[in-house]
Amino acid sequence: MLAFVNTAFAQLPSVTLKDINGKTINTAELKNNGKPFIIDFFATWCKPCNRELDAIAEVYDEWKEETGVKIFAVSIDVAQNMNKVKPLVDNHGWEYDVLLDPNSDFKRALGIQMIPYVLIVDGKGNIVYKHNGYTDGAENELIEKVRELIK
Repeated sequence: MLAFVNTAFAQLPSVTLKDINGKTINTAELKNNGKPFIIDFFATWCKPCNRELDAIAEVYDEWKEETGVKIFAVSIDVAQNMNKVKPLVDNHGWEYDVLLDPNSDFKRALGIQMIPYVLIVDGKGNIVYKHNGYTDGAENELIEKVRELIK
């Protein structure tokens, strides 16, 4: 299911989260040196989320080299499960910037109902693409959209 954001481009809402190392991050300030970035909402218990992040991990180095794209993986695991996030990330070898959204504040602020949910944000901080669910190969659509943005 594809969904283009065809209204005025939305900016990221301002929500305070912590990254996987405990550093405080304001979501409105997420950026990638003027290049596009991807925000991927996941949970440790969400199998399609983990498949998607695994699939992206396989091509992430190539994506970064070609487009400079960066990925922020946002865990919506509740506080009791937060201790499972880092081991999962380490286990899978994901080299993403991982943020923790234990109260789903960021997810809710974006009006997201279901995960996996992916946003592409352009170099100016506008949300230009949204997609929910995961089917094998869907990651190819993501990089195509990123390529369009950097042309």
